[in-house]
Amino acid sequence: MDAMKVPGFLLACALAFGQAPSARPAFDSFEVATIKPTPPDWTGGRYMRMQTAQQFSAKSYEFRTLVSAAFNLSPKAISGGPSWIDSDHFDIVAKTPGQVRPTLQEQMTMLRELLADRFKLAFHRERKDMPYYALTIASGGPKLKESTFDPNSTPEGPPPLVFTISRLLARLPARYATMAEVAWVFQRAALDRPVVDQTGLTGRYDFDLEWTPDETQFNGIFNKPVNPDDAPKPGLFAAIQQQLGLRLDSVKGPVEALVIDRAERPTDMKRPVKS
Repeated sequence: MDAMKVPGFLLACALAFGQAPSARPAFDSFEVATIKPTPPDWTGGRYMRMQTAQQFSAKSYEFRTLVSAAFNLSPKAISGGPSWIDSDHFDIVAKTPGQVRPTLQEQMTMLRELLADRFKLAFHRERKDMPYYALTIASGGPKLKESTFDPNSTPEGPPPLVFTISRLLARLPARYATMAEVAWVFQRAALDRPVVDQTGLTGRYDFDLEWTPDETQFNGIFNKPVNPDDAPKPGLFAAIQQQLGLRLDSVKGPVEALVIDRAERPTDMKRPVKS
């Protein structure tokens, strides 16, 4: 071997070994979390996402909506609890363990632990008959591209599954997303009833869904219907079928529900979880 190339070869080997990924944490609970009432003059809307690879943030969330996110349920499927679960808004900033970003499921596992620990949440489950949307495959078959994203390629992981919305256009850019996650984000933020994944699809997909929102979506923030001549995209139900090869069918039947038996406002705003 050329003597001038040996140091470079050894350095490359050292870097390769040095970049070996560390063991993935269990993500059972946040390392530390701060919970504060949302300032009454806050006008920046609400969001829930990983701000960095290690910082989870939820802004201006009612307790019922926090529970619905944590347990992957529509807010309509949650009952019981004191009156403040719909009136008080909370901000959460929490540090996750390890150096890699937790998946959506792992984030919600830690959020469930936080709600039990800090809000003293106690509940029981039941089945309840109510209207819901069934997410199914359209007659022509799915138009989905299997994701090629490697979740371990960067500490940040895939981009968050979040909506961007304006009066005339709503977008859901999905990367490395499952159909269960898509149903979860629609029932939590966009639609007014549970969404149940019945596609049978088990892969992870990349897509960009675009549609013109109406007054029934996103908690009615756009309370006036858009003139069809001004709409740049079809409505949600047509867009899902045209762009993704899927359907959202309105049906009624038993869905999983949660009844809050106990919840308390947190008295300690910042501390390690389960210290």
